Amino acid sequence: MRRDDRYEVSTDRGRLDVSVIHGFLSQAYWSPGVPREIVEKAVTHSVCVGAYLDGAQVGFARAVTDFATFAYVADVFVLDEHRGNGLAMAMVRALRGHPDLQGLRTWLLLTRDAQGLYRKCGFEGLDDPSRAMISQNRDIYVQGFAEGSGTKPAH
Repeated sequence: MRRDDRYEVSTDRGRLDVSVIHGFLSQAYWSPGVPREIVEKAVTHSVCVGAYLDGAQVGFARAVTDFATFAYVADVFVLDEHRGNGLAMAMVRALRGHPDLQGLRTWLLLTRDAQGLYRKCGFEGLDDPSRAMISQNRDIYVQGFAEGSGTKPAH
């Protein structure tokens, strides 16, 4: 994939457009119905990168990290009309090259259909997938927050 020179990739948090980010993520297969307040909180507590065309945000990616040993790459997207320009790869590489994320032992991500893209960014399949485990409530945004889910404190 080539990256069109008209696009810019930036880690400047001040440029992030939460309306665009929420608009996409609330419709994405991995986070349908996610409330805006959850997106805002996730953005606040992550290292983020955006892709822009003429100042308008057209892509996003974030890393959840302890800044010492581990980072999880999440919510990578490029708006449909801007795909095919290498923006997803450029954003993931910007995260991997971020000065605050150097020297990490492990980078992780989950994807349903973009393994080829992420291989180009240095990711590979698990040596032993049977060692990986997950606890997940895929319907949390549809069902609402259940008490004791660990997602929202009980009052």
